[in-house]
Amino acid sequence: MESKQLVAELKKRLGEAHYTFTLDEKQDKLRLEHQVIGRGMDISLAEILAKYETRKQLAIDEVVYTIEQTFEAMMQEQQQGFTDLAAVYPVIRSTSFPQKSNEGHAFIIADHTAETRIFYALDLGTTYRLIDESMLPKLNVTAEQVREMARFSVKKLPTSFKRDEVSGNVYYFLNHNDGYDASRILNDGFLKEMAGQIEGEMTVSVPHQDVLIIGDIRNEVGYDVLAQMTMHFFTVGAVPITSLSFVYEEGHLEPIFILAKNKKKE
Repeated sequence: MESKQLVAELKKRLGEAHYTFTLDEKQDKLRLEHQVIGRGMDISLAEILAKYETRKQLAIDEVVYTIEQTFEAMMQEQQQGFTDLAAVYPVIRSTSFPQKSNEGHAFIIADHTAETRIFYALDLGTTYRLIDESMLPKLNVTAEQVREMARFSVKKLPTSFKRDEVSGNVYYFLNHNDGYDASRILNDGFLKEMAGQIEGEMTVSVPHQDVLIIGDIRNEVGYDVLAQMTMHFFTVGAVPITSLSFVYEEGHLEPIFILAKNKKKE
């Protein structure tokens, strides 16, 4: 599939009654404007096409869903405004993720690791809206209050997991599909609780936003399995974050590079 074919498919799926499609062939980007809301978003076609190579129609389904949910959130903002401050959550993104909205407003962010950064979202039910500086007056809060609310909210998220054992190593998967699985890496109490039952070296991975992997690495094979696992999740994730894993030691996260049967801390 090529860029023009992808745009044609999006026009077919979304319809052209409410949307204006503007293709920038040089940058391989699509500008999508919602005629009713009067706002738009930029879409990187190259990223979608790369996912299409491995995920086919599922990649198209995901981008259509994301577009529809994003504009639904914008519509809800215009009609109802922002009221439920208890629905503020942190979300993890890669450090390469844009720090400004499509309208040019700076997002509220916080440092996390060398590979990841914390953004903040207002949950709207079926979707969420990343909080930027223009929203603070509407919410009647400061950026620090947003961060504090998010720290409290993430601790209320469920932390049930699935356990898997491979070659003597144990891996725990959190996959609630609520948009905040990776955010649970910010739940210090949960990580400390898990550390208490780890027999080997504890690793934490957030390859994409809908999964958190905790590893109990007890032998060298465990690192190879972890590297393959995180790369797979990173490749198929709708919102990839990082294929690197982190060693968890006394409340600190340190990125590690895994090469063959050797590991190297950054």
